[in-house]
Formats: sequence, C-alpha cells, structure tokens
Amino acid sequence: MLGLPDSITTCLFDLDGVLTDTASVHRTAWQQMFDAYLEAKDGKDFQPFTEDDYNKYVDGKPRQDGVRDFLASRDIRLPDGAPTDGGDAETVWGLGNRKNEKLQDEIERNGVKVYEGSRRYLELAQEQGLHRIVVSSSANTEMVLKVTGLEQYVEGRVDGVTLAEQHIKGKPAPDSFLAGAKLAGATADQAAVFEDATSGVAAGRAGNFGFVIGVDRVGHADALKRSGADIVVQDLSELIEKKG
Repeated sequence: MLGLPDSITTCLFDLDGVLTDTASVHRTAWQQMFDAYLEAKDGKDFQPFTEDDYNKYVDGKPRQDGVRDFLASRDIRLPDGAPTDGGDAETVWGLGNRKNEKLQDEIERNGVKVYEGSRRYLELAQEQGLHRIVVSSSANTEMVLKVTGLEQYVEGRVDGVTLAEQHIKGKPAPDSFLAGAKLAGATADQAAVFEDATSGVAAGRAGNFGFVIGVDRVGHADALKRSGADIVVQDLSELIEKKG
C-alpha cells in the first residue's frame, strides 16, 4: 500500500523538503547569509542570491560544497578555513557556519513544520516492517528529528556529521545513500530513495537504487524526472493513495 516495488525492503529519506519543511528555512538562511556577504563585498550594486542559485549550486549538498559551488559561479574563491571558524571569518567554513547560525536561530524561534503525508508514510512504513533511514546533507538532522518527534519512526541516519566524520562524499555522489542502505543491511536494489533535490535524485540514479521517488514541493517536476526519478509526487500521501 506504499506505492513501492515488492523488492523494496528499505526507505532512504532525505529530510529537508521530503519529511519536513526545513527546505524553505534553509533557502532563507542561505539567501540572508550570501546577500549580506555579497553586499559587504560589492556594495549596493551586488547581485543577490536567487532561487535559481539555490537550486543549481546549494540544494541537497553538504554545506561547504554549497558555499564553494555558489561562490565559484560568481568567480569568487575563498580559503577553506577550518570547522571551528566563526561566522565572521571570510572562509568557506566561516560562511557555512554563519548560515548555520541563522538556520538554528530560526528553528529555535519557530520550530519545524512536518509534512503530515510524510509522517503518515513513515508510520505505515514502520507498520509494514520496512527499514527507515534518513540520509541528509544537513548537520542539523538530529536536532530536527528530535524537535519534530520524527525520531521515533527512524532507525538510523546518515547526515552532515556522518559525512564529515567518515569522509563520505555528499550528493550528487551516491555514497551517502549507499551508506544509508548499508546501515539498514540492504543492497542498493532493495532500497528506495525519496528526494526533493535534483542532486539527491541524481545520487539515487547513480547508485542504481531499486526505486527513486522525486518529491516536487516547488514546481520542478520536470527537472526531477530529467535527473533520474522513476516517479514524481507532490506529497508522499500520493504514494499511499496509489494502491488504495
């Protein structure tokens, strides 16, 4: 009843934009951080960070990769710095940490919205005995799962902290999803990937996963299909409805 092939034993869920509405909070935090940086650098004539910039260079990637890729699109190169860099440091880590501070402030003030269709899907997946792993580039995954109460439905996670500690390549490389499948004791062809970012869908396709579900929250269904989604839905409740 979950709209998956019978061979699937494991569900690998991206977090932001698939289970929770933190994607919009991420976009705002990125925009605020980059616009402030660019304005300080270029003055009032700076070119703002756009929705297209977010989708092309940042969405779904580890934070430092997002910083590097966007700045490269503007012909800007910064030293990497170190993970301990403060938000005022003009380094890749510094800008990334500045963005994360904005994100955490917003989450602490206003909490995180959970897509109810996704909560119900997790509940049913648990009832059906499917493995449930969250695979996210966000280093805030543990905090978000706790704040939302979703941690009770999740067996494990591969997140931004895991990627850094284990030196796992982020999306669009398939490595993080492969690590998630391994955590559940499944092979790639036994696992379904749930992603809202084109980079994440591309990772699912590159890893030869058994099923790749694109989740279109922002009107980019065609881009998700081009990136390799087997099916695109606007909400996970549609998968439940497919088999009544």
